[in-house]
Amino acid sequence: MMSATLGTFLKTLDPALDIAMFETLHDCAQESSGSWNNAGTGHAANCELNYTPQRPDGSVDIAKALEVNTEFDLSRQLWAFLVKQGAIPDPRAFIHPCPHMSFVWGAENVAFLKARYGEMSAHHCYEGMEYSEDGAKITEWAPLIMEGRAAGEPVAATRMVTGTDVAYGSLTHLLVKHLSEQPGFDVHYEHKVTGLDRDGDRWRVTVADMTDGSSSTVTAKFVFIGAGGGALPLLQKSGIPEGKGYGGFPVSGIWLRCDAEGLAERHHAKVYGKASSGSPPMSVPHLDLRIIDGRKSLLFGPYAGFSTRFLKHGKLTDLLGSLTHDNIVPLLDVARDNVPLSEYLVGQVMQSAAHQFDTLKQFFPRARRKDWREDVAGQRVQTIKPHMSTGWFKHEEGVLEFGTEIVKAEDKSIVALLGASPGASTAASIALDVIETCFGDRLTADGWMPKLKEMVPTYGIDLKTDADACRRTRADTAPVLRIDNV
Repeated sequence: MMSATLGTFLKTLDPALDIAMFETLHDCAQESSGSWNNAGTGHAANCELNYTPQRPDGSVDIAKALEVNTEFDLSRQLWAFLVKQGAIPDPRAFIHPCPHMSFVWGAENVAFLKARYGEMSAHHCYEGMEYSEDGAKITEWAPLIMEGRAAGEPVAATRMVTGTDVAYGSLTHLLVKHLSEQPGFDVHYEHKVTGLDRDGDRWRVTVADMTDGSSSTVTAKFVFIGAGGGALPLLQKSGIPEGKGYGGFPVSGIWLRCDAEGLAERHHAKVYGKASSGSPPMSVPHLDLRIIDGRKSLLFGPYAGFSTRFLKHGKLTDLLGSLTHDNIVPLLDVARDNVPLSEYLVGQVMQSAAHQFDTLKQFFPRARRKDWREDVAGQRVQTIKPHMSTGWFKHEEGVLEFGTEIVKAEDKSIVALLGASPGASTAASIALDVIETCFGDRLTADGWMPKLKEMVPTYGIDLKTDADACRRTRADTAPVLRIDNV
Protein backbone atom coordinates (compact mmCIF):
# COMPACT_ATOMS: atom_id res chain seq x y z
CA MET A 1 0.00 0.00 0.00
CA MET A 2 2.75 2.45 0.93
CA SER A 3 4.91 1.77 -2.13
CA ALA A 4 1.90 1.88 -4.46
CA THR A 5 0.81 5.22 -2.99
CA LEU A 6 4.23 6.83 -3.32
CA GLY A 7 4.58 5.42 -6.84
CA THR A 8 1.18 6.88 -7.75
CA PHE A 9 2.21 10.32 -6.53
CA LEU A 10 5.59 10.27 -8.29
CA LYS A 11 4.32 8.93 -11.60
CA THR A 12 1.47 11.47 -11.67
CA LEU A 13 3.76 14.36 -10.78
CA ASP A 14 6.35 13.35 -13.38
CA PRO A 15 5.11 10.82 -15.98
CA ALA A 16 8.65 10.67 -17.47
CA LEU A 17 10.04 8.92 -14.38
CA ASP A 18 11.13 5.29 -14.74
CA ILE A 19 9.95 3.30 -11.72
CA ALA A 20 10.49 -0.38 -10.91
CA MET A 21 8.70 -2.20 -8.06
CA PHE A 22 10.05 -5.47 -6.66
CA GLU A 23 7.84 -7.84 -4.67
CA THR A 24 9.02 -11.10 -3.16
CA LEU A 25 5.61 -12.80 -3.29
CA HIS A 26 3.51 -13.76 -6.33
CA ASP A 27 1.25 -10.72 -6.00
CA CYS A 28 1.05 -7.37 -4.21
CA ALA A 29 -0.68 -6.71 -0.86
CA GLN A 30 -0.28 -10.24 0.49
CA GLU A 31 1.10 -9.15 3.87
CA SER A 32 -0.10 -6.33 6.15
CA SER A 33 -1.96 -4.51 3.35
CA GLY A 34 -4.01 -7.62 2.59
CA SER A 35 -7.70 -7.02 3.17
CA TRP A 36 -8.00 -9.83 5.74
CA ASN A 37 -4.69 -8.98 7.43
CA ASN A 38 -5.94 -5.74 8.97
CA ALA A 39 -9.20 -4.36 10.33
CA GLY A 40 -9.92 -2.22 7.27
CA THR A 41 -10.67 0.79 9.43
CA GLY A 42 -10.31 4.06 7.58
CA HIS A 43 -8.30 5.29 10.55
CA ALA A 44 -9.61 8.82 11.07
CA ALA A 45 -9.18 8.50 14.86
CA ASN A 46 -12.94 8.58 15.33
CA CYS A 47 -13.18 5.57 17.60
CA GLU A 48 -9.68 4.45 18.60
CA LEU A 49 -9.44 5.26 22.30
CA ASN A 50 -5.66 4.79 22.38
CA TYR A 51 -5.30 8.02 20.37
CA THR A 52 -7.00 10.02 23.14
CA PRO A 53 -5.18 9.37 26.45
CA GLN A 54 -6.62 10.62 29.70
CA ARG A 55 -4.52 13.09 31.65
CA PRO A 56 -4.01 12.74 35.41
CA ASP A 57 -6.58 15.49 36.04
CA GLY A 58 -9.25 13.53 34.16
CA SER A 59 -9.21 15.64 30.99
CA VAL A 60 -8.57 14.01 27.61
CA ASP A 61 -5.78 14.84 25.16
CA ILE A 62 -7.07 14.73 21.56
CA ALA A 63 -3.93 16.10 19.83
CA LYS A 64 -2.88 12.74 18.35
CA ALA A 65 -6.43 12.01 17.23
CA LEU A 66 -6.61 15.32 15.37
CA GLU A 67 -3.32 14.60 13.64
CA VAL A 68 -4.47 11.18 12.39
CA ASN A 69 -7.94 12.51 11.57
CA THR A 70 -6.65 15.16 9.18
CA GLU A 71 -4.01 12.87 7.69
CA PHE A 72 -6.85 10.60 6.58
CA ASP A 73 -8.32 13.61 4.76
CA LEU A 74 -5.20 13.66 2.58
CA SER A 75 -5.78 10.02 1.63
CA ARG A 76 -9.43 10.81 0.83
CA GLN A 77 -8.34 13.62 -1.47
CA LEU A 78 -5.86 11.41 -3.33
CA TRP A 79 -8.44 8.64 -3.77
CA ALA A 80 -11.09 11.12 -4.94
CA PHE A 81 -8.64 12.52 -7.50
CA LEU A 82 -7.96 9.02 -8.84
CA VAL A 83 -11.70 8.28 -9.07
CA LYS A 84 -12.35 11.53 -10.96
CA GLN A 85 -9.44 10.75 -13.31
CA GLY A 86 -10.86 7.30 -14.04
CA ALA A 87 -7.80 5.58 -12.57
CA ILE A 88 -10.17 3.94 -10.07
CA PRO A 89 -13.41 3.18 -11.94
CA ASP A 90 -15.60 2.53 -8.89
CA PRO A 91 -14.78 3.59 -5.31
CA ARG A 92 -17.01 0.80 -3.98
CA ALA A 93 -14.28 -1.57 -5.14
CA PHE A 94 -12.34 -0.57 -2.00
CA ILE A 95 -14.26 1.81 0.28
CA HIS A 96 -17.70 1.69 1.92
CA PRO A 97 -19.47 3.92 4.45
CA CYS A 98 -19.42 2.33 7.90
CA PRO A 99 -20.03 4.24 11.15
CA HIS A 100 -17.19 4.25 13.68
CA MET A 101 -18.16 3.73 17.31
CA SER A 102 -16.43 3.69 20.68
CA PHE A 103 -18.18 1.54 23.27
CA VAL A 104 -17.40 1.13 26.98
CA TRP A 105 -19.00 -0.28 30.09
CA GLY A 106 -18.44 0.41 33.78
CA ALA A 107 -18.83 3.76 35.54
CA GLU A 108 -15.15 4.78 35.26
CA ASN A 109 -14.97 4.05 31.54
CA VAL A 110 -18.27 5.84 30.93
CA ALA A 111 -16.87 8.95 32.64
CA PHE A 112 -13.77 8.77 30.41
CA LEU A 113 -15.80 8.44 27.22
CA LYS A 114 -18.05 11.34 28.20
CA ALA A 115 -14.99 13.54 28.81
CA ARG A 116 -13.53 12.41 25.47
CA TYR A 117 -16.77 13.25 23.68
CA GLY A 118 -16.80 16.70 25.26
CA GLU A 119 -13.32 17.47 23.92
CA MET A 120 -13.82 15.98 20.47
CA SER A 121 -17.33 17.18 19.68
CA ALA A 122 -16.26 20.77 20.41
CA HIS A 123 -13.73 20.62 17.53
CA HIS A 124 -14.74 21.13 13.90
CA CYS A 125 -12.94 17.92 12.86
CA TYR A 126 -15.51 15.93 14.84
CA GLU A 127 -18.69 17.69 13.87
CA GLY A 128 -21.55 15.23 13.93
CA MET A 129 -20.15 13.00 16.68
CA GLU A 130 -23.00 11.48 18.71
CA TYR A 131 -22.91 10.33 22.33
CA SER A 132 -25.33 8.21 24.32
CA GLU A 133 -25.60 6.35 27.62
CA ASP A 134 -29.08 5.17 26.65
CA GLY A 135 -29.17 1.43 26.01
CA ALA A 136 -32.07 1.78 23.60
CA LYS A 137 -30.21 4.33 21.47
CA ILE A 138 -27.01 2.25 21.44
CA THR A 139 -29.11 -0.80 20.46
CA GLU A 140 -30.42 1.24 17.53
CA TRP A 141 -26.84 1.99 16.46
CA ALA A 142 -25.39 -1.50 16.97
CA PRO A 143 -27.87 -4.10 18.28
CA LEU A 144 -25.43 -7.00 18.62
CA ILE A 145 -23.37 -5.28 21.32
CA MET A 146 -26.43 -4.63 23.51
CA GLU A 147 -28.67 -7.69 23.16
CA GLY A 148 -28.23 -9.97 26.17
CA ARG A 149 -26.31 -7.41 28.19
CA ALA A 150 -27.07 -7.20 31.91
CA ALA A 151 -29.74 -4.65 32.76
CA GLY A 152 -28.52 -1.65 34.70
CA GLU A 153 -24.89 -2.00 33.59
CA PRO A 154 -23.45 1.50 32.91
CA VAL A 155 -22.67 1.76 29.19
CA ALA A 156 -21.80 4.57 26.80
CA ALA A 157 -21.01 4.92 23.13
CA THR A 158 -19.98 7.54 20.61
CA ARG A 159 -20.70 7.31 16.89
CA MET A 160 -19.38 9.00 13.75
CA VAL A 161 -21.51 8.15 10.73
CA THR A 162 -18.73 9.45 8.47
CA GLY A 163 -16.58 6.39 9.20
CA THR A 164 -15.45 3.96 6.50
CA ASP A 165 -14.44 0.37 5.87
CA VAL A 166 -11.49 0.17 3.48
CA ALA A 167 -10.20 -2.94 1.71
CA TYR A 168 -6.56 -1.88 1.51
CA GLY A 169 -5.60 -5.00 -0.41
CA SER A 170 -8.14 -4.15 -3.11
CA LEU A 171 -6.95 -0.54 -3.17
CA THR A 172 -3.32 -1.62 -3.54
CA HIS A 173 -4.23 -3.79 -6.52
CA LEU A 174 -6.10 -0.87 -8.11
CA LEU A 175 -3.12 1.45 -7.66
CA VAL A 176 -0.60 -1.06 -9.01
CA LYS A 177 -2.86 -1.86 -11.97
CA HIS A 178 -3.11 1.83 -12.80
CA LEU A 179 0.68 2.22 -12.54
CA SER A 180 1.30 -0.87 -14.66
CA GLU A 181 -0.75 0.60 -17.50
CA GLN A 182 1.64 3.54 -17.81
CA PRO A 183 4.93 3.57 -19.74
CA GLY A 184 8.04 3.60 -17.60
CA PHE A 185 6.62 1.48 -14.77
CA ASP A 186 7.42 -2.17 -14.21
CA VAL A 187 6.39 -4.46 -11.36
CA HIS A 188 8.40 -7.63 -10.77
CA TYR A 189 6.71 -10.31 -8.69
CA GLU A 190 8.63 -13.19 -7.11
CA HIS A 191 11.74 -11.02 -7.08
CA LYS A 192 13.49 -10.48 -3.76
CA VAL A 193 15.88 -7.61 -3.07
CA THR A 194 19.00 -9.16 -1.56
CA GLY A 195 21.45 -6.27 -1.65
CA LEU A 196 21.58 -2.46 -1.51
CA ASP A 197 24.97 -0.90 -2.21
CA ARG A 198 26.23 2.56 -3.07
CA ASP A 199 27.50 3.03 -6.60
CA GLY A 200 28.66 6.62 -6.85
CA ASP A 201 25.58 8.82 -6.78
CA ARG A 202 23.28 5.85 -7.41
CA TRP A 203 22.15 2.73 -5.61
CA ARG A 204 22.93 -0.72 -6.96
CA VAL A 205 20.00 -2.98 -6.12
CA THR A 206 20.65 -6.72 -6.26
CA VAL A 207 17.55 -8.79 -6.96
CA ALA A 208 17.05 -12.56 -6.84
CA ASP A 209 14.49 -14.21 -9.12
CA MET A 210 12.58 -16.56 -6.82
CA THR A 211 11.46 -18.79 -9.68
CA ASP A 212 14.84 -19.77 -11.14
CA GLY A 213 17.36 -18.58 -8.57
CA SER A 214 19.10 -16.18 -10.93
CA SER A 215 20.35 -12.79 -9.78
CA SER A 216 20.45 -9.40 -11.46
CA THR A 217 21.15 -5.77 -10.56
CA VAL A 218 19.51 -2.47 -11.34
CA THR A 219 20.67 1.05 -10.46
CA ALA A 220 18.50 3.87 -9.18
CA LYS A 221 18.90 7.45 -8.06
CA PHE A 222 16.21 6.96 -5.42
CA VAL A 223 15.07 3.91 -3.45
CA PHE A 224 11.97 3.57 -1.28
CA ILE A 225 11.81 0.61 1.09
CA GLY A 226 8.13 0.01 1.74
CA ALA A 227 8.29 -3.66 2.61
CA GLY A 228 6.20 -3.69 5.78
CA GLY A 229 7.78 -6.03 8.31
CA GLY A 230 10.54 -6.76 5.78
CA ALA A 231 11.73 -3.14 5.69
CA LEU A 232 14.13 -3.35 8.65
CA PRO A 233 16.45 -5.99 7.14
CA LEU A 234 16.61 -4.00 3.89
CA LEU A 235 17.38 -0.81 5.78
CA GLN A 236 20.22 -2.66 7.51
CA LYS A 237 21.52 -3.88 4.13
CA SER A 238 21.75 -0.27 2.93
CA GLY A 239 24.33 0.53 5.59
CA ILE A 240 23.25 4.16 5.91
CA PRO A 241 24.29 5.63 9.28
CA GLU A 242 20.78 6.98 9.86
CA GLY A 243 19.54 3.38 10.06
CA LYS A 244 22.00 2.23 12.70
CA GLY A 245 20.53 1.19 16.02
CA TYR A 246 17.02 0.58 14.73
CA GLY A 247 15.44 -2.68 15.76
CA GLY A 248 12.07 -4.36 15.48
CA PHE A 249 9.71 -6.11 17.88
CA PRO A 250 7.34 -8.46 16.02
CA VAL A 251 3.73 -8.79 17.19
CA SER A 252 1.44 -11.38 15.65
CA GLY A 253 -2.32 -11.36 15.75
CA ILE A 254 -5.39 -13.59 15.47
CA TRP A 255 -8.93 -12.60 14.51
CA LEU A 256 -12.23 -14.30 15.12
CA ARG A 257 -14.17 -14.11 11.84
CA CYS A 258 -17.88 -14.64 11.18
CA ASP A 259 -19.26 -14.99 7.66
CA ALA A 260 -22.88 -15.55 8.70
CA GLU A 261 -24.71 -13.04 6.52
CA GLY A 262 -27.59 -12.50 8.93
CA LEU A 263 -25.25 -11.26 11.66
CA ALA A 264 -23.22 -9.02 9.39
CA GLU A 265 -26.40 -7.36 8.14
CA ARG A 266 -27.28 -6.43 11.73
CA HIS A 267 -23.93 -4.87 12.62
CA HIS A 268 -23.31 -1.85 10.42
CA ALA A 269 -20.42 -0.40 12.42
CA LYS A 270 -16.86 -0.70 13.61
CA VAL A 271 -17.00 -0.75 17.42
CA TYR A 272 -13.79 -0.11 19.36
CA GLY A 273 -13.34 -0.66 23.10
CA LYS A 274 -10.57 0.04 25.60
CA ALA A 275 -7.28 -1.81 25.42
CA SER A 276 -6.01 -3.95 28.28
CA SER A 277 -3.24 -2.51 30.42
CA GLY A 278 0.16 -2.94 28.78
CA SER A 279 -1.20 -3.92 25.38
CA PRO A 280 0.09 -2.43 22.12
CA PRO A 281 -2.26 -0.08 20.22
CA MET A 282 -2.88 -2.67 17.50
CA SER A 283 -4.50 -4.85 20.19
CA VAL A 284 -7.39 -2.52 21.02
CA PRO A 285 -10.40 -4.90 20.84
CA HIS A 286 -12.99 -4.12 18.19
CA LEU A 287 -15.98 -5.74 16.52
CA ASP A 288 -16.02 -4.73 12.86
CA LEU A 289 -18.15 -5.00 9.80
CA ARG A 290 -15.92 -5.92 6.85
CA ILE A 291 -16.98 -5.57 3.21
CA ILE A 292 -14.54 -7.37 0.91
CA ASP A 293 -15.26 -8.29 -2.70
CA GLY A 294 -18.90 -7.36 -2.12
CA ARG A 295 -19.39 -9.74 0.79
CA LYS A 296 -20.09 -8.73 4.39
CA SER A 297 -18.42 -10.41 7.36
CA LEU A 298 -17.69 -9.66 10.99
CA LEU A 299 -14.24 -9.52 12.49
CA PHE A 300 -13.30 -9.41 16.17
CA GLY A 301 -9.93 -9.00 17.79
CA PRO A 302 -7.09 -8.90 17.37
CA TYR A 303 -5.65 -11.21 19.98
CA ALA A 304 -2.01 -10.25 20.16
CA GLY A 305 0.74 -12.82 20.24
CA PHE A 306 4.44 -13.17 19.70
CA SER A 307 6.29 -14.61 16.77
CA THR A 308 9.90 -14.21 15.73
CA ARG A 309 8.76 -13.77 12.11
CA PHE A 310 8.74 -10.25 10.66
CA LEU A 311 6.21 -11.28 7.98
CA LYS A 312 3.46 -13.89 7.76
CA HIS A 313 5.50 -15.47 4.97
CA GLY A 314 8.75 -14.78 6.80
CA LYS A 315 11.21 -16.98 8.65
CA LEU A 316 11.41 -17.90 12.32
CA THR A 317 14.95 -16.54 12.26
CA ASP A 318 13.87 -13.01 11.23
CA LEU A 319 14.19 -11.49 14.71
CA LEU A 320 17.51 -13.16 15.46
CA GLY A 321 18.86 -12.16 12.04
CA SER A 322 17.96 -8.52 12.68
CA LEU A 323 20.15 -8.26 15.79
CA THR A 324 23.34 -6.24 15.34
CA HIS A 325 25.90 -4.70 17.67
CA ASP A 326 24.20 -1.34 16.95
CA ASN A 327 20.69 -2.26 18.04
CA ILE A 328 21.19 -4.79 20.81
CA VAL A 329 21.40 -2.08 23.51
CA PRO A 330 18.19 -0.28 22.39
CA LEU A 331 16.42 -3.66 22.21
CA LEU A 332 17.46 -4.62 25.74
CA ASP A 333 16.57 -1.14 26.97
CA VAL A 334 13.05 -1.46 25.53
CA ALA A 335 12.67 -4.95 27.03
CA ARG A 336 13.56 -3.55 30.46
CA ASP A 337 11.16 -0.60 30.19
CA ASN A 338 8.20 -2.51 28.75
CA VAL A 339 7.65 -5.36 31.19
CA PRO A 340 3.83 -4.87 31.15
CA LEU A 341 3.83 -5.33 27.37
CA SER A 342 5.84 -8.55 27.68
CA GLU A 343 3.48 -9.84 30.36
CA TYR A 344 0.48 -8.95 28.21
CA LEU A 345 1.86 -10.80 25.17
CA VAL A 346 2.71 -13.87 27.23
CA GLY A 347 -0.82 -13.83 28.63
CA GLN A 348 -2.31 -13.54 25.14
CA VAL A 349 -0.22 -16.43 23.82
CA MET A 350 -1.32 -18.60 26.75
CA GLN A 351 -5.02 -17.87 26.26
CA SER A 352 -7.23 -20.78 25.33
CA ALA A 353 -9.79 -20.62 22.54
CA ALA A 354 -12.51 -20.50 25.21
CA HIS A 355 -10.78 -17.55 26.85
CA GLN A 356 -10.63 -15.71 23.53
CA PHE A 357 -14.29 -16.33 22.88
CA ASP A 358 -15.18 -14.98 26.33
CA THR A 359 -13.53 -11.70 25.30
CA LEU A 360 -15.73 -11.56 22.20
CA LYS A 361 -18.82 -12.10 24.38
CA GLN A 362 -17.95 -8.96 26.35
CA PHE A 363 -18.70 -7.12 23.09
CA PHE A 364 -21.33 -9.46 21.66
CA PRO A 365 -23.07 -11.23 24.58
CA ARG A 366 -25.10 -13.60 22.40
CA ALA A 367 -22.27 -14.71 20.15
CA ARG A 368 -22.32 -18.43 19.30
CA ARG A 369 -19.04 -20.29 18.96
CA LYS A 370 -20.18 -22.21 15.88
CA ASP A 371 -20.53 -18.97 13.90
CA TRP A 372 -16.88 -17.95 14.35
CA ARG A 373 -13.53 -19.25 13.15
CA GLU A 374 -9.94 -18.21 13.69
CA ASP A 375 -8.09 -16.18 11.08
CA VAL A 376 -4.47 -15.06 11.24
CA ALA A 377 -3.92 -11.30 11.06
CA GLY A 378 -0.97 -9.60 9.42
CA GLN A 379 2.36 -9.57 11.22
CA ARG A 380 3.39 -6.21 12.70
CA VAL A 381 6.92 -5.14 13.54
CA GLN A 382 6.91 -2.36 16.11
CA THR A 383 9.89 -0.05 15.65
CA ILE A 384 12.57 0.24 18.30
CA LYS A 385 14.22 3.61 17.81
CA PRO A 386 17.65 4.46 19.20
CA HIS A 387 18.27 7.76 20.98
CA MET A 388 20.65 9.26 23.49
CA SER A 389 19.51 9.67 27.07
CA THR A 390 19.03 13.03 28.73
CA GLY A 391 20.78 14.11 31.90
CA TRP A 392 24.42 14.19 32.88
CA PHE A 393 25.12 10.51 32.11
CA LYS A 394 24.75 10.27 28.33
CA HIS A 395 24.15 6.78 27.05
CA GLU A 396 22.26 5.05 24.25
CA GLU A 397 18.67 4.04 24.92
CA GLY A 398 15.81 2.61 22.94
CA VAL A 399 12.16 3.58 22.69
CA LEU A 400 9.31 1.47 21.37
CA GLU A 401 7.45 3.38 18.63
CA PHE A 402 3.87 2.28 17.96
CA GLY A 403 3.34 4.51 14.94
CA THR A 404 5.18 4.77 11.64
CA GLU A 405 8.80 5.87 11.38
CA ILE A 406 10.41 7.27 8.22
CA VAL A 407 14.20 6.78 8.10
CA LYS A 408 15.98 8.86 5.44
CA ALA A 409 19.57 9.03 4.29
CA GLU A 410 21.25 12.43 4.65
CA ASP A 411 21.53 12.77 0.87
CA LYS A 412 17.81 11.88 0.50
CA SER A 413 18.58 9.05 -1.92
CA ILE A 414 16.97 6.27 0.10
CA VAL A 415 14.02 6.11 2.49
CA ALA A 416 12.74 3.23 4.62
CA LEU A 417 9.30 3.09 6.19
CA LEU A 418 9.10 1.21 9.49
CA GLY A 419 6.25 0.58 11.91
CA ALA A 420 2.55 -0.16 11.91
CA SER A 421 -0.71 1.60 12.85
CA PRO A 422 -2.31 3.78 11.53
CA GLY A 423 -0.31 2.73 8.49
CA ALA A 424 -2.26 2.40 5.26
CA SER A 425 -4.91 4.95 6.26
CA THR A 426 -2.30 7.69 6.30
CA ALA A 427 -0.33 6.49 3.27
CA ALA A 428 -0.90 9.76 1.41
CA SER A 429 0.48 11.80 4.30
CA ILE A 430 3.54 9.54 4.52
CA ALA A 431 4.13 9.77 0.77
CA LEU A 432 3.89 13.57 0.92
CA ASP A 433 6.46 13.59 3.73
CA VAL A 434 8.84 11.58 1.53
CA ILE A 435 8.25 13.88 -1.46
CA GLU A 436 8.81 17.02 0.61
CA THR A 437 12.04 15.66 2.04
CA CYS A 438 13.53 13.99 -1.02
CA PHE A 439 12.06 15.97 -3.91
CA GLY A 440 11.46 19.34 -2.28
CA ASP A 441 13.38 21.17 -5.00
CA ARG A 442 10.70 20.10 -7.49
CA LEU A 443 7.80 21.48 -5.48
CA THR A 444 7.75 24.81 -7.33
CA ALA A 445 5.15 26.79 -9.26
CA ASP A 446 6.73 25.75 -12.56
CA GLY A 447 7.44 22.21 -11.33
CA TRP A 448 5.32 19.70 -9.42
CA MET A 449 3.27 22.05 -7.22
CA PRO A 450 0.30 22.71 -9.57
CA LYS A 451 -0.31 19.00 -10.14
CA LEU A 452 0.21 18.22 -6.46
CA LYS A 453 -2.43 20.80 -5.52
CA GLU A 454 -4.75 19.18 -8.04
CA MET A 455 -4.20 15.79 -6.39
CA VAL A 456 -4.43 17.11 -2.82
CA PRO A 457 -6.23 20.48 -2.88
CA THR A 458 -5.62 21.22 0.82
CA TYR A 459 -1.87 20.58 0.56
CA GLY A 460 -0.15 23.14 2.78
CA ILE A 461 -3.33 23.92 4.74
CA ASP A 462 -3.65 22.84 8.37
CA LEU A 463 -7.10 21.26 8.53
CA LYS A 464 -6.87 21.13 12.33
CA THR A 465 -7.11 24.93 12.45
CA ASP A 466 -8.84 25.84 9.16
CA ALA A 467 -12.43 24.76 9.78
CA ASP A 468 -13.75 26.02 6.45
CA ALA A 469 -11.13 24.10 4.46
CA CYS A 470 -11.81 20.98 6.52
CA ARG A 471 -15.55 21.15 5.93
CA ARG A 472 -15.05 21.93 2.24
CA THR A 473 -12.73 19.02 1.49
CA ARG A 474 -14.98 16.54 3.29
CA ALA A 475 -18.01 17.84 1.40
CA ASP A 476 -16.07 17.53 -1.88
CA THR A 477 -14.60 14.04 -1.39
CA ALA A 478 -17.58 12.29 0.22
CA PRO A 479 -19.81 12.15 -2.89
CA VAL A 480 -16.91 11.15 -5.15
CA LEU A 481 -16.01 8.25 -2.84
CA ARG A 482 -19.70 7.51 -2.18
CA ILE A 483 -19.30 7.80 1.59
CA ASP A 484 -21.31 9.74 4.19
CA ASN A 485 -20.79 13.32 5.27
CA VAL A 486 -22.46 15.52 7.91
